[in-house]
Amino acid sequence: MTGPTTVVVVDDQGMVRAGFRSLLSTEPGLEVVGEAGNGEEAVEVVARLAPDVTLMDIRMPVLDGIAATRRLLEGGATTRVIVLTTFDLDEYVFEALRAGASGFLLKDAPAEELADAIRVVAAGDSLLAPQITRRVIDAFVDRAAPRRNAPDARLQHLTPRELEVLRLLARGLSNQDISERLFVSEGTTKTHVSNVLAKLGLRDRVQAVVFAYENGVVVAGEQDPSYG
Repeated sequence: MTGPTTVVVVDDQGMVRAGFRSLLSTEPGLEVVGEAGNGEEAVEVVARLAPDVTLMDIRMPVLDGIAATRRLLEGGATTRVIVLTTFDLDEYVFEALRAGASGFLLKDAPAEELADAIRVVAAGDSLLAPQITRRVIDAFVDRAAPRRNAPDARLQHLTPRELEVLRLLARGLSNQDISERLFVSEGTTKTHVSNVLAKLGLRDRVQAVVFAYENGVVVAGEQDPSYG
């Protein structure tokens, strides 16, 4: 029998941390194992406790949530980070996604939504539903031009079908949408998605979206040729 999904809560306000701990204490299968009041503390606490999921505030003293997320994930931490934000499309969210966060959640989200988000991310799935992904894409590409002059060499490892799947992922399509578009089973699509993430060394679908736009696999404002 597997144990509970472990969570660390990172926020510079003690009352916020206490509120999240209280909310999650009533949820079966979830356990808050630690807290941190800034990004520096978060790096130490998460490294020590290795929680399944870290709820990470963005704006904090000493070290902000973006830098803390980047330091943790570049350092090999296996925790999955959910960014906490006050604003629906806070500009800092996009930098957090670049840093490796698996999604974002509003601080005033209902308890059941918070719990569901933790379970989804802990299971290895992307937190962002396809319709939310599209909104993130729209705002992301408005702020971020591709950073590289040449595409990442890892793209060469993808088959033509996997590259096609990456393009559709980057446009916010769900596995079901992709299956219908490519006339394959959903199981086949899941295999393609897994292969894409593995070959590119990406954590989840959110990172695939960021990677695709930064490497010119899809271009902001470009019409999807598959649409009539």
